[in-house]
Amino acid sequence: MEIVVSGIRPTGNLHLGNYFGAVRAFVQMQREYDCRFFIADWHSLTTHPHPDNIVRNAYTILAEYLACGLDPEQATIYIQSDVPEVLELYLYLNMNAYLGELERTTSFKEKARQQPDNVNAGLLTYPALMAADILLHKGVKVPVGKDQEQNMEMARKFARRFNTIYGVDYFAEPQSYSLAGKAVKVPGLDGSGKMGKSDGNCIYLMDDEKTISKKVMKAVTDSGPTEPNSEKPDVIQNLFTFMEIVSTPEVYQHFDELYNNCSIRYGDMKKQLAADINAYAAPIRERIAEFSADQDQLRRIARQGAERAREHAAKTIEEVRRIIGFRSGK
Repeated sequence: MEIVVSGIRPTGNLHLGNYFGAVRAFVQMQREYDCRFFIADWHSLTTHPHPDNIVRNAYTILAEYLACGLDPEQATIYIQSDVPEVLELYLYLNMNAYLGELERTTSFKEKARQQPDNVNAGLLTYPALMAADILLHKGVKVPVGKDQEQNMEMARKFARRFNTIYGVDYFAEPQSYSLAGKAVKVPGLDGSGKMGKSDGNCIYLMDDEKTISKKVMKAVTDSGPTEPNSEKPDVIQNLFTFMEIVSTPEVYQHFDELYNNCSIRYGDMKKQLAADINAYAAPIRERIAEFSADQDQLRRIARQGAERAREHAAKTIEEVRRIIGFRSGK
């Protein structure tokens, strides 16, 4: 069975964009592939999070993953820092990575612009750590967005370079796995094209009913159509796209007809959309609360996931050590 590897940084709660964009697809993929899903807490250190937040955020994401349907009996779900073998492979890959190629990565240049007072080595070698996460498990499919494609090319480059330097055919080149057809692009309610934490336009899975309603009612709109059957501007199409995701076809058709005959009232549409988002999110929110309340269960699931991940990771590190020329770590 092909191995799929995917991780998420614990820098905040999951939002509806995460849920519809990837997590629902992961739930389906765990039935079709040998999946390794991890919470990338080491990656989050590039932003220097407070120590208290590291564990709390990791377990928050774990509870949300479970509430969304990821099953630790079907997929290996673990916290990155519970698998120290990642760091050893990260070291080996860094030894074969070159300063110029790391400095040219778009993600490094963007982060360096965003945080000029914190341009740390972790930012620079981020692609090597990402590659270690993937290659440690011999991952062949990696579900990523377009913003990570350059880092995926770096992972393939590191795999090829390792094989070339040591004259082996050990690491396969991991391929980006498109979620097209399985994932949905969720728009931002601020008029932007995509929901994202950095844009501050998210509806989080843990948002309560009042918070969701408040966010939806603030959604950007225009003065309304003046010609029948006119094309919807982006800010309005975003609302309809959201409604298409969470509302019934009848509700969507009702407001679409109101728009087309120039009688739509955006306030009414937003109230309906808020109610439909709340109805959709409420069961997930309740499951998150249930999982979050049982910290012992979360620790047990994380521990079992780490044990399964380390079993495969230890084999990889043992073989990599032998290829490089180091004696066994046992």
